[in-house]
Amino acid sequence: MPQLIIAYHGGTQSASPEEGAKHGGRFMKWMSGLGDAVVNPGTPLGMSKTLRSEGVSDTDSADRLTGFSIITADNLEEAVAVAQGCPFLEMGTLEVAQVMQIK
Repeated sequence: MPQLIIAYHGGTQSASPEEGAKHGGRFMKWMSGLGDAVVNPGTPLGMSKTLRSEGVSDTDSADRLTGFSIITADNLEEAVAVAQGCPFLEMGTLEVAQVMQIK
């Protein structure tokens, strides 16, 4: 079965530690509902830099890659349907792509 990556972009800080815990709980509930489809439940990422042929710059916080998860699904459309239930959409955007196998 194909593996697909759900990339988390942007996001906002929770207003309080309690709000952060509440959001984290919703995320974990969503993730646990995916069962055996979960390959990597989530890897948060720190600050990043954007590299272009002209040089290096700080990444725009609204577009910055902030983490990723890997799931299995029959196809991209199924993975998109799964990702639409992710609570991260309340604070940022998601990108879904199939992990390609190099042979």
